[in-house]
Amino acid sequence: MTARPFSMGSSGEPGAGIGMTSQRTRDRMVQRLREKGITDQVVLDAMARVPRHLFVDEALASRAYEDVALPIGFEQTISQPYVVAKMLEAIRGGNPIARVLEVGTGCGYQAAVLAAVAREVFSIERIKALLERARANLRPLRLPNLRLKYGDGQLGLAEAAPFDGIVVAAAAASMPRELADQLNVGARMVLPVGTTSQQLIVVERTATGFTERKLDLVRFVSLRTGRE
Repeated sequence: MTARPFSMGSSGEPGAGIGMTSQRTRDRMVQRLREKGITDQVVLDAMARVPRHLFVDEALASRAYEDVALPIGFEQTISQPYVVAKMLEAIRGGNPIARVLEVGTGCGYQAAVLAAVAREVFSIERIKALLERARANLRPLRLPNLRLKYGDGQLGLAEAAPFDGIVVAAAAASMPRELADQLNVGARMVLPVGTTSQQLIVVERTATGFTERKLDLVRFVSLRTGRE
């Protein structure tokens, strides 16, 4: 079941926007995603509905719908729209997903998109000040199916496991086994892996172990341990 907890229609609603922050601008972004090979309509609809400009500094709002990563402070970035769409398309695999974990809340944008494609979303962030900023960014959208947590994302969220999908928004040196163990059988985890060179990896849990599949080359901040 797809959650639809907010609307982007008329002026005055969250993220309605004008000019470079308008629905028309989001629609053009989605068209570019289609041209780059994203085919999952559920993901494309979510990308069209979530106002990305609410999650970046006001000075960068005019660039919010460009296909680029943008700084959000704390040496972190908001991922480019194509990468967000690619990761969500990969964990869905064309099927509905119920419970999802996001590792690395950041500014909250990807968590909001996840909340539009999954029934229940947990997002964990290790930088407390960044988590509070994400809460403020997300508050106008009123997403009842999204829960934010402060903690070490490398450890996952055992109390809410198992998950039907895990999205990791930072690059690990190798597959974090503790996270993989929190997947349901048949579920997928998508994450960037590598140090100097990074690649998106899709990890699927089977009845007998795990399989891995490689996707695009990417560039993410490193996955760190502990809390700040």
